[in-house]
Amino acid sequence: MSLIVRNSYPSTVWVSAMWYHPNCPSGGNWELAGWWQLAPGEAKATLLWDLASLNRYYAFYAEAANGATWSGPYNRLVSRNAYRWCEGIVSNNPITAGFRLLDIGGSSTFILNLVP
Repeated sequence: MSLIVRNSYPSTVWVSAMWYHPNCPSGGNWELAGWWQLAPGEAKATLLWDLASLNRYYAFYAEAANGATWSGPYNRLVSRNAYRWCEGIVSNNPITAGFRLLDIGGSSTFILNLVP
């Protein structure tokens, strides 16, 4: 049970995820984590829980080594380094990532396939 990310893109990608977490311990209602690195053709389990037990909506942002991105309208400040925190926490050198909404329906496991 997890969010599995598959890199079907011809370049290494880094992925960050965001999920609804009401009253997140350090503030806000969303929790964010990143960066999972995936080589071309690699698949990796990221969020390791029954996805449907928490929420049906998640969000992701991905960036490839060649500059391509998979993004959306939900802008959040994230760290360039590995992180996991509640929204509102900001590192010393943040970047803005535009997260894209992901509706997993009632699935406990979901495969996100990053394609060109």
